[in-house]
Amino acid sequence: MGVLKKLLPIFLFLCYNNEMYLSVIIPAYNEEKRITNTLKETNKYLSRQSYDYEIIVVNDGSKDKTAEVVECLRPDLKHLRLIDNKKNHGKGYVVKQGLLDAKGKYRIFTDADNSTSIDQIEKMWPEFEKGYEVVIGSRDIKGSVIAVPQSRWRIMLGNVFNLIVQLVSGLLGIWDTQCGFKGFTKKTVEDIFPKCKINRFAFDVEALVLAKKMGYKIKEIPVVWINSPESTVGFKSMVKMLLEVFQIRWNLISKRYG
Repeated sequence: MGVLKKLLPIFLFLCYNNEMYLSVIIPAYNEEKRITNTLKETNKYLSRQSYDYEIIVVNDGSKDKTAEVVECLRPDLKHLRLIDNKKNHGKGYVVKQGLLDAKGKYRIFTDADNSTSIDQIEKMWPEFEKGYEVVIGSRDIKGSVIAVPQSRWRIMLGNVFNLIVQLVSGLLGIWDTQCGFKGFTKKTVEDIFPKCKINRFAFDVEALVLAKKMGYKIKEIPVVWINSPESTVGFKSMVKMLLEVFQIRWNLISKRYG
């Protein structure tokens, strides 16, 4: 009888603790050619893990058949969900939408082109266990690997941009704010993202600025990153990002975040 009393709490915990462990959010805009491989590779890796998971694709009003391709994959990928926006809002908008709709105790977002494969999440778990609430992939710290390098001018522009971002936003010491592989605890998502106002290029910066402002601990981890030759992020995009970084700074000064 004594043994049964000791086992009862464990039994009840297993029965009623149905919280999803991991949510993977993939923002997608005109990704009909690349999304299938990314989803299959992501699901293949996660299906071998011991925890519950979900994969959420958030379609950002794609003009191609991204939504249809994802919908066709759902019968085979049981953990896959689709949020289908009919209008384009921007990557920041759909990442926020996916993170807030997710059920996981831990929630990450990653790019539809699979530039950083899902197995890099193994580097996040030790940091979450240490008490970090925000863990972000980095291409610019020791241990990172860029499998397919960018052109020299893009590297130079990226370095200049990162330095300006650090100075303007106050994120000193965070060398890669733009890598599309970031993880958050459920609580940080619920605290940070309802306050976010940037819907496009600099949404990563805004999320990290708010995390720091709220006292959450942020950790950069080195990742393996494969540069996509189809990337549309160029000089004009960087200028727009920079303008949004200054907008974030103004939002802080004017206390728009509360």
